[in-house]
Amino acid sequence: MDLTGTYDEALTRLHATGPERLGRLSNHAPMAVEALAAHGQGRAVHRWLDLYAARLEEFPAAHARVTDANWREALGDSRRAADWIAYFERLLDGRPWRDVLAQWWPRLLPGMYGGATHPVIRVGHAVRSLLADGAERAPRVAELAHGLGYWAACQLPAPDVVPLPGAATAAAALDSVPPLDVRSGGFPDRLARVTHLPVWAAAPASPQEARAKLTELVRATVHRYATHGHGEETMLVHASTAPNAVLRTLPALPQALWVPSLHAAWTASAAVTAMYAPDEAVAYRSRAAGLTPDEVFERAVAHGDEHVVKFADTALDVGDEQALSATLYAVEISEPLTAS
Repeated sequence: MDLTGTYDEALTRLHATGPERLGRLSNHAPMAVEALAAHGQGRAVHRWLDLYAARLEEFPAAHARVTDANWREALGDSRRAADWIAYFERLLDGRPWRDVLAQWWPRLLPGMYGGATHPVIRVGHAVRSLLADGAERAPRVAELAHGLGYWAACQLPAPDVVPLPGAATAAAALDSVPPLDVRSGGFPDRLARVTHLPVWAAAPASPQEARAKLTELVRATVHRYATHGHGEETMLVHASTAPNAVLRTLPALPQALWVPSLHAAWTASAAVTAMYAPDEAVAYRSRAAGLTPDEVFERAVAHGDEHVVKFADTALDVGDEQALSATLYAVEISEPLTAS
């Protein structure tokens, strides 16, 4: 983690902006700048933010105060994003952030599909920053409040699905996910059409096995992007980044929450695969021969697209040649970030 203070400065700058724009598109800046800082690219943070600035909106107005007494009725009410963020700011002002996270993670986990999984991804980045050096810096705690508040306001449970026969590996299970017959419309519309998903890792023997399975899932989704990323490449990255956000959060959670976290992450990854994966794969081609992970990440940063940066960040957690090649494939097929 780049501890020059640039990341914390960027968060302070961003907390005057809202979690979404146009009422449906997530603010990716807090996630992207954390990824930049985590990989030693602090000098690029403000330059990247200047390019992204046109996509930011002002922080939303308050609607109706969220309290300990009424939070259940406020879940999933997007009008109350500011109220939810203020609620978590109050909670985190009086309690250790790990305690707040442990209490609210199981409440929010069933609805991790809201906001096209961006809220849980934002929380994963916030948690990594808090764990990075043990310093509970105020902008990072505030970022956790923003992430949790956005998640609560966007709550969207997964539909009930008919279980299909399972597979031994995450890669095989992803290959057996049935694609949607109708792949049009936004994320909520498509999610409502997901009716069948294969079973995978249904009964981990221990929290440690759940963590190992979640690691396997992230690796499999990143590798799969190298052959399936084309078509709707922007949305398909969430099949990797959402479960990786869950994986990054596990060290801050009680181990009793690791197994349900694995199950939610698999459902999210499989659903995104059903919704956005292309019908046909392309042949795998090595693109990263002779390149270091840092060099691959620098190419993602130079490209600038927020999804490419976040996918590169997850792919570097996997770290092998196929993951690095998947990152360079994302660079090839995605539109770069340019000034508006």
